[in-house]
Amino acid sequence: MRFALALALLLAAGTALAGDTYAFSRGVVTVGDGPGAVMQRAGKPDRIVQLENGYGGAVGERWEYYLNGKTVSLTFRGGKLVSIDETR
Repeated sequence: MRFALALALLLAAGTALAGDTYAFSRGVVTVGDGPGAVMQRAGKPDRIVQLENGYGGAVGERWEYYLNGKTVSLTFRGGKLVSIDETR
C-alpha cells in the first residue's frame, strides 16, 4: 500500500513539473531563467515574436524553436522565462 501511494505521489509530482522545464541538446531551461541562460542552453530561436498589450505596448517576447516536427515556445515577461509550451 505504501509503495502504491509513493508511486502515485511521484507520478503526480512529475506531471506538475512537466511544463516548468524543457531539455534542449545543450541543457535544460527552467521557468524563471533569464534570456541569457536560455540562449546558452537552447541556442538562437528560429523566430522571436514581440508580445503587446491591447494598446500596442511591449509586454514580452515569445521565442519559438522548431524541433523535429514540433514547436517549443518560450514566453518571457519582465526579463524572465514565464512559460514553456510544446505543440505538434
